[in-house]
Amino acid sequence: MRIALYQPDIAGNVGTILRLCACMGVPLDLIEPMGFPWGASAMKRAGMDYGDAAHVTRHADWDAFLEQVEGRIVLATTKGAERLDAMRFRRNDVLLFGSEGAGVPDDVHTRADCRVRIPMRAGFRSLNIAVSAGIILGEAVRQTERWPA
Repeated sequence: MRIALYQPDIAGNVGTILRLCACMGVPLDLIEPMGFPWGASAMKRAGMDYGDAAHVTRHADWDAFLEQVEGRIVLATTKGAERLDAMRFRRNDVLLFGSEGAGVPDDVHTRADCRVRIPMRAGFRSLNIAVSAGIILGEAVRQTERWPA
């Protein structure tokens, strides 16, 4: 199980997801370009003091990520065909989240092996990306019995 962020825009969200990954023992893939500079001082300001405990891989672009990805790509999307409570996760799934401002382009959406959405009340557009990552990862590790010891 991995989390991948497609061209994230907001350092604070990346920091929260990096902390989630560190605490859960899940690797994090960052697919560039990002909407902020990646570096020690920026990460510290974003609260990424868990950075040393996380396994982070940066990819220059989508194609570089695809060259290294193993397992199914499960895209979190508001246009998902599968409700989270109906999705069946696998141990080697890559949970992919789009950028906060633009999501993912059509070719990335099409390339995903599965698309999942978090059911929510009518009239609401979406959740914060870090909240979504926590909800989906929680369900995925529950199903695959991958909770940390």
